[in-house]
Amino acid sequence: MALVVATLATLVGVSTSLAATERARARASDWTRFGYDAARHNAAPSTGGITAGNLGRLVRRQIRLDGTVDSSPIYLAGARVGGARHDTLFVTTTYGKTLAVDARSGRILWRYVPPGISGWVGTSQITTATPVADPGRAYVYTASPDGRVHKLAVASGREITSAGWPVTVTLDPTHEKLASAFNFSRGNVLVTTGGYIGDAPPYQGHVVAIRAASGAIVSVFNSLCSDRRQLIVPSSCSASDSAIWARSGAVVEPDSGNLLVATGNGPWNGSTNWGDSVLELSPDASRLLQNWTPTNQRELESSDADLGSTAPALLGHGLALQAGKEGKLVLLDLRRLNGRTGSSGATTGGELQTLPTPGGDAVFTAPAVWRSAGRAWAFVATSGATAAYRVSGRRVVRVWQNDFGGTSPVVAGELLFVYYPGGGLRIYRPTSPRPLVTLASGGGHWNSPIVADGRIALPEGDANQHETTGVLDIWSLRRS
Repeated sequence: MALVVATLATLVGVSTSLAATERARARASDWTRFGYDAARHNAAPSTGGITAGNLGRLVRRQIRLDGTVDSSPIYLAGARVGGARHDTLFVTTTYGKTLAVDARSGRILWRYVPPGISGWVGTSQITTATPVADPGRAYVYTASPDGRVHKLAVASGREITSAGWPVTVTLDPTHEKLASAFNFSRGNVLVTTGGYIGDAPPYQGHVVAIRAASGAIVSVFNSLCSDRRQLIVPSSCSASDSAIWARSGAVVEPDSGNLLVATGNGPWNGSTNWGDSVLELSPDASRLLQNWTPTNQRELESSDADLGSTAPALLGHGLALQAGKEGKLVLLDLRRLNGRTGSSGATTGGELQTLPTPGGDAVFTAPAVWRSAGRAWAFVATSGATAAYRVSGRRVVRVWQNDFGGTSPVVAGELLFVYYPGGGLRIYRPTSPRPLVTLASGGGHWNSPIVADGRIALPEGDANQHETTGVLDIWSLRRS
């Protein structure tokens, strides 16, 4: 009897260990937010089985959606949804519907429709924010065009309405847009706001840190009227614009937890107004720590050449790469953003290096940062070109460039994925400018792929077309 009990105990122990291993393995392939991680590296360690040698075996399934997803999906492996385990993709449409999609079958597992959707569906009041999942995999946090952040149960799509949820992050959602991807760090959901196409004032860029557990707003940083530390009515601030609208939104520095954002056109005075600047904030967005403001800030503002059309890309070793509409890549030292002091103020310039963007075009995308053989690479795409850069000491050197444009590049395993919004997903070896294959797809706008567990997921469609339908492409290897 003792032997039987011992054997059973051993089996239970092995079973428990295997279950824990399976959970760890599943979670290793999760893609919980835009950019893969809080630092927005846009690089995952594995494709889950897709290699340069089997790209020809990829088969596309098109999932018809009741909305356009002008962003990217997120993914939880083996998530418990509806009482069973599913590899699950989550997407948010331009009018705020959030759908859970079985990545294997394409079946819609649940659908969340925000209250009041009939008031903005079919209009220009939209969102292009990518949702974020919390580390516990129990909830996803999503946007709706009325300026609210919603907390949804992964298991059912049920909205949490206790405590402070849902959370309002703008007092004028007709002028302030939730365009950028959400992030999650140190128990906080991180949300940024921008303006709508055409720069119709009044609006300001805000960084809002929300306590995930309670829905309480921890702090607000306003890029204009920054001496006011709460949500403000946009018309009550004497300055307008300075949107925080880059695809990455708030970027989290891995070691310190500090936040990096880039702002668009707006006034700058080095004290309360921070247009066309890179800003480093404390982890809860309560304090401004540093700024980098280009010497030609006034020129950028007057010519609609937003610095904040993209956000800083973290290269490691205290370096960050910033671009914008001007057609320049700028290398920054995060220890002294302005090149002289580690503080904020009315100082401009101080970058380490300046070089042209791919094709000399504006950058509206989030670079991907990949490490190989101990070196950091950055991949940047514009409307007309894609280029690879390698970090060498405290400089960046361009390694290759081609004439194929794209949205935000993604690296997974040893492959580089770049979606062209005119239609087509190109897959490369990261060290070569020549595509290995171009997968057929429809057109889009900000959309970018994710790659996990042997599948590629990419939404199609353009938010500015105001459509109420869309497509999610899923490529996977043929089953034998």
